[in-house]
Amino acid sequence: MIGNGRGRRVREADDEKELLARRFEEHRGQLRAVAYRMLGSLTEAEDAVQEAWLRLTRADAGAITNLGAWLTTVTGRICLDLLRTRTSRREDPLDDTFVPDPVVRPLTRTDPEQEAVEADSLGLALLVVLEQLAPDERLAFVLHDLFAVPFDDIAPILERTSAATRQLTSRARRRVRGATPSAETDLGRQRQVLEAFLAASRAGDFEALVAVLHPDVVLRVDAGALVRGAAVSKVVHGARTVAAQALTFSRYAASARLVLVNGTIGVANAPEGGPRSVMAVTVANGRITHMYILADPARLERLR
Repeated sequence: MIGNGRGRRVREADDEKELLARRFEEHRGQLRAVAYRMLGSLTEAEDAVQEAWLRLTRADAGAITNLGAWLTTVTGRICLDLLRTRTSRREDPLDDTFVPDPVVRPLTRTDPEQEAVEADSLGLALLVVLEQLAPDERLAFVLHDLFAVPFDDIAPILERTSAATRQLTSRARRRVRGATPSAETDLGRQRQVLEAFLAASRAGDFEALVAVLHPDVVLRVDAGALVRGAAVSKVVHGARTVAAQALTFSRYAASARLVLVNGTIGVANAPEGGPRSVMAVTVANGRITHMYILADPARLERLR
């Protein structure tokens, strides 16, 4: 009888853990979205979500009245710690060539979990701006403005009052709005512009390239931490300069194809040897205003 009782308790514990795992999976997509917006890194976002699961298994799950809210704030706290550690270890701030991890998928594929990561206002341009915020500002902005977490729930994470958290969020919001470029949201019009850009690149047509670029277009190329600051990682300004840069790499245009990059039309250059680059763009009034190219081999390898 003793053995039967012990076996029953083990089965009950296993059933409870399985139920908890199923409940956690219901929130995984949103947690990945929170972590990705906080960290700008797909790998770190996955690690943060896994840590949230481990903390849940160590908590009194029965006492949690709103599991989704609990997991969101716990994930935010984990990401905040990672951001603070990242900032303290970094001797020099990231320069203007840094491009966050892009979320890339084919134009025709539908993946609900990916779409949660790519939800509204998650363009690469926004992630670039978020990298410029202090860790506390980023947490406050992401949780409140992007996920509607109340200030009263964010304040304990930051060890601030609700009023101070509100002010912090307001300051972050102003910085984000001031630095995020306006953009065309219609995928069809984005596609027309990108197709014109690729056609001009493949044809080696300099003037056609200039025509599809905004006069003050900004090109940001991130070739990796080991070469950041060198010639291969650079920021280029102006339509004619960017067009000349595009022609330099026109030999790769044949293997380039349109994809979705963070929910907008972008370009992946992926010949048979593997991915060479991923490009996201900001389109406004029928022209490309900003270009973000990730050409870091190590990070591209993880995007396969």
